[in-house]
Order: sequence, then structure tokens, then C-alpha cells
Amino acid sequence: MLMSWPDGLGTDLHLKGRARDLLTPRSGAAVVVNHADLYAVTGRARDIQRLAADPPAEGLERLVGRHAGGGLRSAIAEELPGEVAGGTPLLLLLDDLAGATLISGFVFVRWMDQIPEMRERLTKVPGRSMVDICAGFRAGSSALASDGSIVHRQNTARPGPLGDPADPVGWHALDDPAPPAMRRARRIDVWGDGGVLEIDAMFRDSSWDPDGGEIVVHEYQILGQADRASGVLRSVTAVPRVLPYAECPGAAPNASWLAGTELRALRIDVLERLRATDCCTHLNDGLRSLAEVPVLAESLPD
Repeated sequence: MLMSWPDGLGTDLHLKGRARDLLTPRSGAAVVVNHADLYAVTGRARDIQRLAADPPAEGLERLVGRHAGGGLRSAIAEELPGEVAGGTPLLLLLDDLAGATLISGFVFVRWMDQIPEMRERLTKVPGRSMVDICAGFRAGSSALASDGSIVHRQNTARPGPLGDPADPVGWHALDDPAPPAMRRARRIDVWGDGGVLEIDAMFRDSSWDPDGGEIVVHEYQILGQADRASGVLRSVTAVPRVLPYAECPGAAPNASWLAGTELRALRIDVLERLRATDCCTHLNDGLRSLAEVPVLAESLPD
């Protein structure tokens, strides 16, 4: 999901999403099983102003005017039940609109020196107490000022490329960003080993700085095993790679609480079981996406 502001920071946010289910057989060429592209525009209030998908989806236009935050996922379930039931690539992209529009503001912090009006705007916004809303913001965290507002001194890292030149089909085509921009990238690999599904997933939020360099602010790897017949998660381990504050990795061990959960239930169960200081918004997003592992597994040979 590429996030950009073609008319300048502070104007409408443009989001271009691309998702693909790829079957890689033991021999022969890889096969695209399913795919979707999504284009969206949201306003400064995170209201959805435009939506288009390829291939088109019935009911998509009814999400225009909705808030791309709280309540959006319920609206998706109401207006596009077929996409939810099918665990489609378009569902993954639509589900990410809430998270993408939320984290997109990170780029403003990185560009404040180049765009003075952005610094002025951010400093005029009254601070909001974030105490205990997640593991990183638990009381006393180094991420919080004395009034409970966020301290914008995030840890970041310079990433390697997502794509591997030796594996040209390993990622679908990635658009070149026109800074300022952010990108949310996911990978979910699933393969069978007897009666077990092996899972190796990753999640990365990155931004482009004024010097053109890419930086990562959130990245997790998620490893798991599930019973192939029942679709029940046997084990799951979250590996924090890059997180903005020292306290953030404290949520990672709690991913193991989800063992014994049906994979298809994860989109709801993660939000119910990992809450407040037990959770990390970004870890939750990564874990919820595993709900579509059974859909990917349907393409695997017996």
C-alpha cells in the first residue's frame, strides 16, 4: 500500500494498493492464483472520497463517505460480505486502509524541517494522552511526555530492498515513490509439511526522507504452524525487527496466546484478546492477516 500526497503534504492522501496470491510449485513457473489493485483518496479527516478496484467489486462504492478508521472494518463486512467470506486480496487491501491512513502521519514528522508550515501545524495540535493504549505507551514509557502525549523521537532503520534480484517474481511490481511517501508491505508465505501448515509472514511500514532514502519505523516477522485439516493455529511467534520505542517489543511474546485459535477467526479474536498494554497496533495487524492463510493453503497440493 503506497501512500502519497501528490498535491503536497496536508492535502488529500492517495493510496495505491496491490495484492497477489502466488503459487510457487516445486517445478515449473509460478502461477498467479488471485490478485487485486485498489486506489483510494482520503481527506484530512480520514474520510474516503474515492475508491476504485481492479477487478471491480460490487458494493465498493458504498464505502465512499465512510471514515477510514474506527468502524471501517464493520462497514466492509456489511457492504462486501463476499470479499470477507472469500478472504480475497481485495479484502486485505481494504482492511489496510484504516492502518495506512493512521500511520501515514509519520511522514509529516520526517519532513518538518523542509516544510515549516507542517511544523507549525503539528505544534498547534493539542497533545492527547496516549497512556496505556498499547505496550509501547504504557505508563512511564520513554515514548510519552509528562502529559501523556507522544514524543516524536522514533527509532528507525535503513532497510534492504524488499525484492531479491535472484527471485524476480518473489514480489509483485512495486511502484517507485515520489517523496514524501510511505509504504506498508506484507508477505505471507505458506507451505505444507504433512498435516502441518508452515507460516512465515512479515510486515513493514517504511517512509522516504527528504534525502530520498527509505527508513523503516515498524517491522515484524511472524512464524507459525497450523493444523492443516482443522485450520487451528498450533503455535505462533512474533519477532520484532524494527519498532519506534524501547517498550514496543513488550507485546511480542503475547502473540503466543493465540495458539489454539482457528485461523479464520483471527481478524476478530486478535482484537479481543490483545488489548491495551498487552497489544501493539502493528503486531495486531500482522497477526490478523494470518486469517487468510487457509485461503492460500487451498491452492497447495495434497
